[in-house]
Amino acid sequence: MKPLADIRIIAVEQYGAGPFGSLQLADLGAEVIKVENPRDGGDVARYVPPYAEGEDSLFFESLNRNKRSISLDLGSAEGRAVFEDLVRNADAVYSNLRGDVPAKLRIRFADLAAINPRIVCCSLSGYGQTGPRAQDPGYDYVLQGLTGWMSLTGEPDGPPQKSGLSLVDFSGGFVAALSLLAAVHAARRDGVGTDCDLSLFDTAVSLLTYLATWHLSQGYEPTRTRRSAHPSLVPFQLFPAQDGWFVAGCAKEKFWHRLTTVIDRPELAVDARFTTFAERMKHREELEEILDTVFMTGTVDKWVTLLREASIPCAPINSVEQALTDEHTIARNMLITTEHPRFGTLTHVNSPVRVGSAVVEHRRAPRRGEDTDEILRELLNYSADQVAQLRETGALG
Repeated sequence: MKPLADIRIIAVEQYGAGPFGSLQLADLGAEVIKVENPRDGGDVARYVPPYAEGEDSLFFESLNRNKRSISLDLGSAEGRAVFEDLVRNADAVYSNLRGDVPAKLRIRFADLAAINPRIVCCSLSGYGQTGPRAQDPGYDYVLQGLTGWMSLTGEPDGPPQKSGLSLVDFSGGFVAALSLLAAVHAARRDGVGTDCDLSLFDTAVSLLTYLATWHLSQGYEPTRTRRSAHPSLVPFQLFPAQDGWFVAGCAKEKFWHRLTTVIDRPELAVDARFTTFAERMKHREELEEILDTVFMTGTVDKWVTLLREASIPCAPINSVEQALTDEHTIARNMLITTEHPRFGTLTHVNSPVRVGSAVVEHRRAPRRGEDTDEILRELLNYSADQVAQLRETGALG
Protein backbone atom coordinates (compact mmCIF):
# COMPACT_ATOMS: atom_id res chain seq x y z
CA MET A 1 0.00 0.00 0.00
CA LYS A 2 1.24 3.48 -0.83
CA PRO A 3 2.12 5.68 2.18
CA LEU A 4 -0.82 8.10 1.83
CA ALA A 5 -3.42 5.66 0.50
CA ASP A 6 -5.71 6.41 3.46
CA ILE A 7 -5.90 10.18 2.86
CA ARG A 8 -8.58 11.79 0.70
CA ILE A 9 -8.17 15.41 -0.44
CA ILE A 10 -10.75 17.60 -2.16
CA ALA A 11 -8.71 20.00 -4.28
CA VAL A 12 -10.17 23.30 -5.44
CA GLU A 13 -6.95 24.06 -7.24
CA GLN A 14 -5.68 25.68 -10.41
CA TYR A 15 -2.65 26.38 -12.55
CA GLY A 16 0.76 25.71 -10.93
CA ALA A 17 1.52 26.12 -7.24
CA GLY A 18 -1.50 24.26 -5.82
CA PRO A 19 -1.48 21.38 -8.29
CA PHE A 20 2.29 20.94 -7.83
CA GLY A 21 1.79 20.52 -4.08
CA SER A 22 -1.07 18.04 -4.40
CA LEU A 23 0.90 16.18 -7.08
CA GLN A 24 3.45 15.22 -4.44
CA LEU A 25 0.64 13.83 -2.28
CA ALA A 26 -1.04 12.03 -5.18
CA ASP A 27 2.25 10.40 -6.16
CA LEU A 28 2.46 9.06 -2.60
CA GLY A 29 -0.98 7.52 -2.92
CA ALA A 30 -3.35 10.16 -1.56
CA GLU A 31 -6.70 10.29 -3.33
CA VAL A 32 -6.79 13.79 -4.78
CA ILE A 33 -10.18 14.76 -6.23
CA LYS A 34 -9.95 17.92 -8.34
CA VAL A 35 -13.12 20.00 -8.28
CA GLU A 36 -13.35 21.75 -11.66
CA ASN A 37 -15.95 24.39 -12.44
CA PRO A 38 -17.84 23.54 -15.66
CA ARG A 39 -18.77 27.19 -16.16
CA ASP A 40 -15.19 28.30 -16.87
CA GLY A 41 -13.76 25.15 -18.44
CA GLY A 42 -12.10 23.83 -15.31
CA ASP A 43 -8.48 24.31 -14.37
CA VAL A 44 -6.99 27.07 -16.54
CA ALA A 45 -3.83 24.95 -16.82
CA ARG A 46 -5.69 22.80 -19.36
CA TYR A 47 -5.29 25.60 -21.92
CA VAL A 48 -1.68 26.71 -21.37
CA PRO A 49 0.33 26.81 -24.63
CA PRO A 50 2.44 25.91 -26.48
CA TYR A 51 1.42 22.24 -26.32
CA ALA A 52 -2.34 22.54 -25.88
CA GLU A 53 -5.26 21.18 -27.86
CA GLY A 54 -8.85 21.36 -26.72
CA GLU A 55 -8.83 20.83 -22.97
CA ASP A 56 -5.56 18.92 -23.02
CA SER A 57 -2.16 20.51 -22.42
CA LEU A 58 1.22 19.14 -21.52
CA PHE A 59 1.44 21.82 -18.82
CA PHE A 60 -1.64 20.34 -17.16
CA GLU A 61 -0.37 16.78 -17.60
CA SER A 62 2.89 17.61 -15.84
CA LEU A 63 1.10 18.75 -12.66
CA ASN A 64 -1.97 16.53 -12.35
CA ARG A 65 -1.08 12.86 -12.81
CA ASN A 66 -2.55 10.34 -10.37
CA LYS A 67 -5.52 12.61 -9.58
CA ARG A 68 -9.26 12.35 -10.25
CA SER A 69 -11.55 15.07 -11.58
CA ILE A 70 -15.14 15.93 -10.80
CA SER A 71 -17.00 18.62 -12.74
CA LEU A 72 -18.90 20.64 -10.15
CA ASP A 73 -20.33 24.14 -9.94
CA LEU A 74 -19.76 25.28 -6.35
CA GLY A 75 -21.79 28.40 -7.01
CA SER A 76 -25.05 26.48 -7.37
CA ALA A 77 -27.06 25.10 -4.46
CA GLU A 78 -26.97 21.62 -5.95
CA GLY A 79 -23.22 21.78 -6.53
CA ARG A 80 -22.65 23.04 -3.00
CA ALA A 81 -24.62 20.12 -1.60
CA VAL A 82 -22.43 17.66 -3.51
CA PHE A 83 -19.31 19.45 -2.29
CA GLU A 84 -20.48 19.15 1.31
CA ASP A 85 -21.03 15.43 0.82
CA LEU A 86 -17.47 15.19 -0.45
CA VAL A 87 -16.26 17.05 2.64
CA ARG A 88 -18.04 14.53 4.90
CA ASN A 89 -15.93 11.81 3.34
CA ALA A 90 -12.58 13.63 3.15
CA ASP A 91 -9.58 14.47 5.29
CA ALA A 92 -8.77 17.82 3.72
CA VAL A 93 -10.00 20.59 1.45
CA TYR A 94 -7.03 22.00 -0.42
CA SER A 95 -7.10 25.21 -2.46
CA ASN A 96 -4.87 27.77 -4.11
CA LEU A 97 -7.06 30.79 -4.69
CA ARG A 98 -6.71 34.50 -3.96
CA GLY A 99 -6.54 35.11 -0.21
CA ASP A 100 -10.08 36.43 0.15
CA VAL A 101 -11.72 33.75 -2.00
CA PRO A 102 -11.86 30.84 0.52
CA ALA A 103 -14.15 32.96 2.69
CA LYS A 104 -16.34 33.80 -0.29
CA LEU A 105 -16.56 30.13 -1.31
CA ARG A 106 -17.12 29.07 2.31
CA ILE A 107 -14.32 26.51 2.29
CA ARG A 108 -12.60 27.48 5.56
CA PHE A 109 -12.71 25.34 8.69
CA ALA A 110 -15.34 27.60 10.27
CA ASP A 111 -17.55 26.98 7.24
CA LEU A 112 -17.10 23.21 7.15
CA ALA A 113 -16.54 22.10 10.76
CA ALA A 114 -20.22 21.40 11.30
CA ILE A 115 -20.13 19.02 8.35
CA ASN A 116 -16.85 17.31 9.29
CA PRO A 117 -15.21 18.41 12.57
CA ARG A 118 -11.93 16.76 11.55
CA ILE A 119 -11.63 18.44 8.17
CA VAL A 120 -8.38 20.24 7.40
CA CYS A 121 -8.80 23.34 5.22
CA CYS A 122 -5.50 24.10 3.55
CA SER A 123 -5.35 27.39 1.61
CA LEU A 124 -2.30 28.37 -0.43
CA SER A 125 -2.66 31.90 -1.81
CA GLY A 126 -0.38 34.60 -3.08
CA TYR A 127 -0.30 36.64 0.13
CA GLY A 128 -2.37 34.75 2.70
CA GLN A 129 -5.77 35.51 4.16
CA THR A 130 -4.58 38.40 6.34
CA GLY A 131 -2.50 41.53 5.76
CA PRO A 132 -2.76 44.46 3.32
CA ARG A 133 -2.13 42.36 0.22
CA ALA A 134 -4.61 39.58 1.01
CA GLN A 135 -6.86 40.54 -1.91
CA ASP A 136 -4.03 40.88 -4.43
CA PRO A 137 -3.50 38.18 -7.06
CA GLY A 138 -0.17 36.48 -6.46
CA TYR A 139 2.09 35.20 -9.23
CA ASP A 140 5.56 33.73 -9.06
CA TYR A 141 7.13 36.40 -11.28
CA VAL A 142 5.69 39.24 -9.19
CA LEU A 143 6.67 37.62 -5.91
CA GLN A 144 10.25 37.04 -7.01
CA GLY A 145 10.46 40.81 -7.42
CA LEU A 146 8.58 41.77 -4.26
CA THR A 147 10.48 39.48 -1.88
CA GLY A 148 13.97 40.45 -2.97
CA TRP A 149 14.85 37.42 -5.07
CA MET A 150 15.33 39.33 -8.30
CA SER A 151 17.62 41.85 -6.61
CA LEU A 152 19.96 38.94 -5.90
CA THR A 153 19.89 37.41 -9.36
CA GLY A 154 21.84 38.45 -12.45
CA GLU A 155 25.12 40.21 -13.15
CA PRO A 156 26.06 43.23 -10.97
CA ASP A 157 25.89 45.66 -13.90
CA GLY A 158 22.76 44.14 -15.43
CA PRO A 159 19.04 44.36 -14.61
CA PRO A 160 17.46 42.26 -11.85
CA GLN A 161 16.44 38.81 -13.05
CA LYS A 162 14.00 36.08 -12.10
CA SER A 163 14.89 32.46 -11.82
CA GLY A 164 14.45 30.42 -14.98
CA LEU A 165 11.94 28.27 -13.07
CA SER A 166 8.82 29.15 -11.05
CA LEU A 167 10.58 28.41 -7.79
CA VAL A 168 8.20 30.43 -5.59
CA ASP A 169 5.24 28.46 -6.95
CA PHE A 170 6.94 25.10 -6.58
CA SER A 171 8.34 25.86 -3.13
CA GLY A 172 4.87 27.01 -2.08
CA GLY A 173 3.47 23.69 -3.27
CA PHE A 174 5.93 21.79 -1.11
CA VAL A 175 5.07 24.01 1.88
CA ALA A 176 1.35 23.40 1.36
CA ALA A 177 1.83 19.63 1.10
CA LEU A 178 3.91 19.56 4.28
CA SER A 179 1.39 21.72 6.16
CA LEU A 180 -1.54 19.61 5.01
CA LEU A 181 0.10 16.39 6.21
CA ALA A 182 0.95 17.93 9.58
CA ALA A 183 -2.62 19.17 10.02
CA VAL A 184 -4.18 15.84 9.02
CA HIS A 185 -1.90 14.09 11.50
CA ALA A 186 -3.01 16.48 14.26
CA ALA A 187 -6.70 16.12 13.31
CA ARG A 188 -6.49 12.33 13.53
CA ARG A 189 -4.73 12.58 16.88
CA ASP A 190 -6.95 15.27 18.43
CA GLY A 191 -10.23 14.73 16.57
CA VAL A 192 -10.42 18.37 15.48
CA GLY A 193 -9.51 19.87 12.13
CA THR A 194 -8.07 23.30 11.43
CA ASP A 195 -7.13 25.91 8.84
CA CYS A 196 -3.74 26.16 7.16
CA ASP A 197 -3.28 29.73 5.90
CA LEU A 198 -0.27 29.51 3.60
CA SER A 199 1.13 31.99 1.13
CA LEU A 200 3.65 32.21 -1.66
CA PHE A 201 4.80 35.48 -0.11
CA ASP A 202 5.64 33.85 3.22
CA THR A 203 7.36 31.02 1.40
CA ALA A 204 9.54 33.35 -0.65
CA VAL A 205 10.49 35.53 2.34
CA SER A 206 11.37 32.45 4.40
CA LEU A 207 13.75 31.29 1.69
CA LEU A 208 15.91 34.39 2.18
CA THR A 209 17.21 32.36 5.17
CA TYR A 210 20.82 33.26 6.06
CA LEU A 211 20.81 36.44 3.95
CA ALA A 212 17.90 37.68 6.03
CA THR A 213 19.68 36.77 9.26
CA TRP A 214 22.83 38.57 8.14
CA HIS A 215 20.86 41.67 7.21
CA LEU A 216 18.58 41.75 10.24
CA SER A 217 21.36 41.00 12.70
CA GLN A 218 24.34 42.80 11.20
CA GLY A 219 22.96 45.16 8.58
CA TYR A 220 24.40 43.14 5.70
CA GLU A 221 23.34 44.42 2.28
CA PRO A 222 23.14 41.57 -0.27
CA THR A 223 24.32 42.40 -3.77
CA ARG A 224 24.43 40.54 -7.07
CA THR A 225 27.74 38.85 -7.74
CA ARG A 226 29.64 38.34 -10.97
CA ARG A 227 29.02 34.95 -12.58
CA SER A 228 26.66 33.86 -9.78
CA ALA A 229 29.53 33.76 -7.30
CA HIS A 230 28.81 32.72 -3.72
CA PRO A 231 28.62 35.83 -1.51
CA SER A 232 31.29 34.62 0.93
CA LEU A 233 32.87 31.34 -0.20
CA VAL A 234 35.72 31.95 -2.64
CA PRO A 235 36.18 30.40 -5.14
CA PHE A 236 32.64 29.21 -5.77
CA GLN A 237 31.18 30.39 -9.08
CA LEU A 238 30.96 29.88 -12.83
CA PHE A 239 34.20 29.51 -14.76
CA PRO A 240 34.86 29.63 -18.50
CA ALA A 241 36.62 26.81 -20.33
CA GLN A 242 37.55 26.51 -23.99
CA ASP A 243 34.16 25.16 -25.02
CA GLY A 244 31.68 26.34 -22.39
CA TRP A 245 31.08 26.96 -18.72
CA PHE A 246 31.22 24.93 -15.53
CA VAL A 247 30.66 25.61 -11.85
CA ALA A 248 33.20 24.71 -9.20
CA GLY A 249 33.29 25.53 -5.54
CA CYS A 250 35.51 25.30 -2.53
CA ALA A 251 33.02 25.20 0.32
CA LYS A 252 35.74 23.86 2.63
CA GLU A 253 39.41 24.73 2.93
CA LYS A 254 40.37 21.18 1.95
CA PHE A 255 38.71 21.71 -1.44
CA TRP A 256 40.81 24.82 -2.03
CA HIS A 257 44.03 22.92 -1.33
CA ARG A 258 42.93 20.12 -3.66
CA LEU A 259 42.10 22.66 -6.35
CA THR A 260 45.59 24.17 -6.27
CA THR A 261 46.95 20.67 -6.86
CA VAL A 262 44.56 19.87 -9.71
CA ILE A 263 45.51 23.04 -11.61
CA ASP A 264 49.19 22.50 -10.82
CA ARG A 265 49.52 25.76 -8.93
CA PRO A 266 50.47 24.57 -5.40
CA GLU A 267 52.04 27.96 -4.59
CA LEU A 268 48.55 29.48 -4.45
CA ALA A 269 47.75 27.43 -1.34
CA VAL A 270 50.41 29.31 0.63
CA ASP A 271 49.98 32.69 -1.05
CA ALA A 272 49.08 35.12 1.75
CA ARG A 273 46.26 36.54 -0.39
CA PHE A 274 44.51 33.18 -0.60
CA THR A 275 45.21 31.20 2.58
CA THR A 276 41.74 31.65 4.16
CA PHE A 277 38.17 32.27 3.08
CA ALA A 278 38.40 35.81 4.39
CA GLU A 279 41.61 36.58 2.49
CA ARG A 280 40.34 35.03 -0.71
CA MET A 281 37.21 37.13 -0.44
CA LYS A 282 39.31 40.29 -0.13
CA HIS A 283 41.28 39.31 -3.22
CA ARG A 284 38.43 37.71 -5.15
CA GLU A 285 39.11 39.52 -8.43
CA GLU A 286 42.83 38.66 -8.43
CA LEU A 287 42.08 35.00 -7.79
CA GLU A 288 39.35 34.91 -10.41
CA GLU A 289 41.77 36.27 -13.02
CA ILE A 290 44.33 33.57 -12.18
CA LEU A 291 41.78 30.76 -12.30
CA ASP A 292 40.22 32.02 -15.54
CA THR A 293 43.62 31.92 -17.23
CA VAL A 294 44.17 28.33 -16.10
CA PHE A 295 40.70 27.02 -16.92
CA MET A 296 40.72 28.52 -20.42
CA THR A 297 43.53 26.12 -21.32
CA GLY A 298 41.19 23.11 -21.26
CA THR A 299 37.69 21.93 -22.03
CA VAL A 300 34.74 21.67 -19.67
CA ASP A 301 34.97 17.89 -19.75
CA LYS A 302 38.68 17.96 -18.86
CA TRP A 303 38.23 20.17 -15.83
CA VAL A 304 35.05 18.56 -14.54
CA THR A 305 36.70 15.13 -14.83
CA LEU A 306 39.81 16.24 -12.93
CA LEU A 307 37.83 18.07 -10.27
CA ARG A 308 35.47 15.16 -9.71
CA GLU A 309 38.42 12.78 -9.38
CA ALA A 310 39.69 15.08 -6.62
CA SER A 311 36.22 15.14 -4.99
CA ILE A 312 35.87 18.90 -5.51
CA PRO A 313 32.24 20.07 -5.97
CA CYS A 314 31.73 20.84 -9.65
CA ALA A 315 29.45 20.34 -12.64
CA PRO A 316 29.11 21.36 -16.27
CA ILE A 317 26.43 23.95 -17.07
CA ASN A 318 24.04 21.58 -18.77
CA SER A 319 21.18 22.35 -21.09
CA VAL A 320 17.78 21.00 -20.06
CA GLU A 321 18.25 18.17 -22.56
CA GLN A 322 21.62 17.27 -21.06
CA ALA A 323 20.20 17.35 -17.54
CA LEU A 324 17.32 15.03 -18.47
CA THR A 325 19.63 12.53 -20.17
CA ASP A 326 22.32 12.62 -17.49
CA GLU A 327 23.26 9.16 -16.29
CA HIS A 328 22.40 10.11 -12.72
CA THR A 329 18.91 11.25 -13.75
CA ILE A 330 18.34 7.82 -15.25
CA ALA A 331 19.89 5.95 -12.33
CA ARG A 332 17.67 7.78 -9.85
CA ASN A 333 14.48 6.86 -11.77
CA MET A 334 13.66 10.51 -12.28
CA LEU A 335 11.85 9.91 -15.57
CA ILE A 336 8.42 8.27 -15.69
CA THR A 337 5.80 7.73 -18.40
CA THR A 338 2.04 7.87 -18.73
CA GLU A 339 -0.31 7.10 -21.62
CA HIS A 340 -2.60 9.80 -22.94
CA PRO A 341 -5.43 9.40 -25.49
CA ARG A 342 -4.44 12.55 -27.38
CA PHE A 343 -0.69 12.85 -26.83
CA GLY A 344 0.28 9.18 -26.68
CA THR A 345 3.17 8.18 -24.43
CA LEU A 346 4.30 11.10 -22.28
CA THR A 347 7.53 11.28 -20.33
CA HIS A 348 7.58 13.30 -17.10
CA VAL A 349 10.02 14.03 -14.32
CA ASN A 350 9.29 12.04 -11.20
CA SER A 351 8.57 13.50 -7.77
CA PRO A 352 11.68 13.81 -5.60
CA VAL A 353 9.64 12.74 -2.56
CA ARG A 354 10.41 9.08 -1.92
CA VAL A 355 9.11 6.72 0.74
CA GLY A 356 10.39 3.16 0.58
CA SER A 357 11.74 1.56 -2.54
CA ALA A 358 8.66 0.33 -4.39
CA VAL A 359 8.34 1.19 -8.08
CA VAL A 360 5.15 3.18 -8.59
CA GLU A 361 3.01 3.09 -11.73
CA HIS A 362 1.49 6.43 -12.66
CA ARG A 363 -1.85 7.42 -14.22
CA ARG A 364 -2.18 10.30 -16.64
CA ALA A 365 -3.92 13.47 -15.53
CA PRO A 366 -7.73 13.19 -15.67
CA ARG A 367 -9.88 14.75 -18.37
CA ARG A 368 -12.18 17.39 -16.94
CA GLY A 369 -15.00 15.68 -15.05
CA GLU A 370 -13.77 12.24 -16.10
CA ASP A 371 -14.41 10.72 -12.69
CA THR A 372 -17.64 12.53 -11.85
CA ASP A 373 -20.04 9.61 -12.13
CA GLU A 374 -17.69 7.19 -10.40
CA ILE A 375 -17.13 9.56 -7.48
CA LEU A 376 -20.83 10.31 -7.06
CA ARG A 377 -21.98 6.72 -7.28
CA GLU A 378 -19.16 4.81 -5.60
CA LEU A 379 -17.90 7.31 -3.04
CA LEU A 380 -21.10 9.18 -2.22
CA ASN A 381 -23.55 6.35 -3.05
CA TYR A 382 -25.73 8.54 -5.25
CA SER A 383 -28.27 6.72 -7.34
CA ALA A 384 -28.39 6.94 -11.12
CA ASP A 385 -31.51 9.11 -10.78
CA GLN A 386 -29.73 11.51 -8.43
CA VAL A 387 -26.82 11.88 -10.83
CA ALA A 388 -29.21 12.47 -13.72
CA GLN A 389 -31.07 15.15 -11.73
CA LEU A 390 -27.80 16.92 -10.94
CA ARG A 391 -26.94 16.95 -14.63
CA GLU A 392 -30.31 18.50 -15.39
CA THR A 393 -29.67 21.33 -12.96
CA GLY A 394 -26.31 22.10 -14.61
CA ALA A 395 -24.38 21.53 -11.37
CA LEU A 396 -22.16 19.00 -13.14
CA GLY A 397 -21.80 20.93 -16.35
